[in-house]
Amino acid sequence: MPQAIPIPECFEGVCRGFLSWLRVECGLSGNTLDAYRRDLRDLTVDLERHGITSVTSVGPRHRARHVSEHPSVRGLAAPSVARHLATIRMFFRFLRSEGIVTDSDPTEWLERPSQWKRLPGMMTPASMHTLLSAPEVGVSQEIARTGVEPSPPLWMRDKALLELMYGCGLRASEAAGVLSCNVQRSLSCVIVTGKGNKQRLVPFGAPASEAIDRYLSKCRPQLVRPDGRDQGRLLLSRTGRPLERVAVWQIVRRNALLAGIRGVHPHLLRHSFATHLLHGGADL
Repeated sequence: MPQAIPIPECFEGVCRGFLSWLRVECGLSGNTLDAYRRDLRDLTVDLERHGITSVTSVGPRHRARHVSEHPSVRGLAAPSVARHLATIRMFFRFLRSEGIVTDSDPTEWLERPSQWKRLPGMMTPASMHTLLSAPEVGVSQEIARTGVEPSPPLWMRDKALLELMYGCGLRASEAAGVLSCNVQRSLSCVIVTGKGNKQRLVPFGAPASEAIDRYLSKCRPQLVRPDGRDQGRLLLSRTGRPLERVAVWQIVRRNALLAGIRGVHPHLLRHSFATHLLHGGADL
């Protein structure tokens, strides 16, 4: 059991039984049990303060008052309030299953607070154009510094990756998993395997088509090894192995920093792709 947090003596027995049930039957961790105990402590202390010393005397108005007025709840963020309510709900369901209370659950009618999902944001079209141009800028700077064009020209791979991710709205794992045979160059579309191993056919535009064609003709042949380590994947590392998801993140981040843009990650490209389509008049 986690370190004890004082609970009023009149409620200690039922709370102890509930916490033991959570630990033995539900297999909850010590930290989770500690959170449940804190929620129960706040609840029972509040009840005792208002003269309630038995769980059988708890009614809907007591629950509503506790949630709306108690300082320990009012100061919480929406996710924490939702967890607090979940604790109370589970507590009274346990009491009903044990026959300790027989009336309806006084917490069923309480609504959970709204929890908004944080959107990943988006890049402006101008910022996206700067990011997509970063591989060419990077290789130009390297040639100016060394006088030699890098070999193999990995900037072509980076360019193809960025154009494919933005042009098709791909996740990092989806981009890394694209097979060479999945790219239908004559139709300007690619077969993408997403979550749940579900496949979809996604069209891409001229910029992505040009970047992929250049990569396939001038860069990828230099990366392929005769031992088949590429596994038929489109995008390869310097050693000829398939790009991993982490490598995709690194490439996106490196080119974003080269473009002078911070806070860029693969999903930002995906969200920007969808947002720019909507702004351009595409149907939702």
